[in-house]
This record gives sequence, C-alpha cells and structure tokens, in this order.
Amino acid sequence: MTTPANSITPSITPRPIKATGRFMMAHPAHIIAQGFGSGLSPVMPGTFGTLFGWLSYVVMTTRWPEIFTPLNWLVIIAAGFVVGVWTCQVTGRHLRAPDHGSMVWDEIIAFWLVLVLMTPASLWAQFAAFVVFRFFDMVKPPPISYFDRHLKGGFGVMWDDIVAAFYTLLVLALWRLL
Repeated sequence: MTTPANSITPSITPRPIKATGRFMMAHPAHIIAQGFGSGLSPVMPGTFGTLFGWLSYVVMTTRWPEIFTPLNWLVIIAAGFVVGVWTCQVTGRHLRAPDHGSMVWDEIIAFWLVLVLMTPASLWAQFAAFVVFRFFDMVKPPPISYFDRHLKGGFGVMWDDIVAAFYTLLVLALWRLL
C-alpha cells in the first residue's frame, strides 16, 4: 500500500544517545568535545568541564611557564575554538543532540580565556571567576540566551560560552574597579 502524496507523516526525531566512555573513545572529536572525560560526569558536566579547564590551565602554566605564556595561551584558545566548532558539530551529530550536556570543550576554552585575561590573579580571584562564569553559563542572560537559541551547530555551542566569558571578565573588571 502506498501513502498518498498529500498525507502528513509524523516526523520522528531519534532520541539522544547516552554519553559513555565507550562513546567518547570511538572518535577523536568525542574525546575533545567531552573534555577528555570531564563531560561524562552524571551531574553538572559543565561544572566539571570548567573545573577541568581551570585545573589544566593552572597545571600547564605552572609546569611549563616558558611554553604556556599569555600570548601562546591566546593562540591555543583561538585554535581550540576552531577545533571546538568541528568537534562539537561532529559529537553533537553522533549523540543526536546538537548541544549535548556532555560536550564541555566550550566551557574549557571559554574559561581558559577568562583565566589568561585575568592573569595574574590569586586563587580566590580565580575561584570568583569560576563562580561568575558558571552563573552566566547556566543562567544565560541576554544576549547569551539569544545566541544559544539561534546559533546552531558547533559554532553555536562554542560561541555562547565565549560571550559568557566576556560577561565574566566584565564583572571581574567592575569588581576590581570598585
């Protein structure tokens, strides 16, 4: 039996795939997009991704200061943003969810940007930056919410966190000023 040309067929959207270690290891893009496993946390993966970004920044900057200079960090962040557009696009498609919660590379890159632009900073100032960044990333005030809704694919995943990073830097600058 054939279906008439003018009949309406329901659109079936496949359910997102559960993010697991096996899924992450299946493709290099997944490893990066899921923050080397930090995005696989069953609770608050974005927070764990941001914590991974903070820890990795401090460890690399402290261990290899001649390599991880502020200028080199900016190059790494720019390259990481471009790589993130691709990895989040691929991983989102494979997970059947364009902005799956396990994808935390966007938080890592954005928080690296916050850290490099506020350096030098005490541990307490870094912690304050962490809290403020997580607030903006979770609450998504305008225009972050606009970008989150309207920019799709890997670029959209990455961009709204960059805007949250700039909001964080603005709050920190006002805090220092006052």
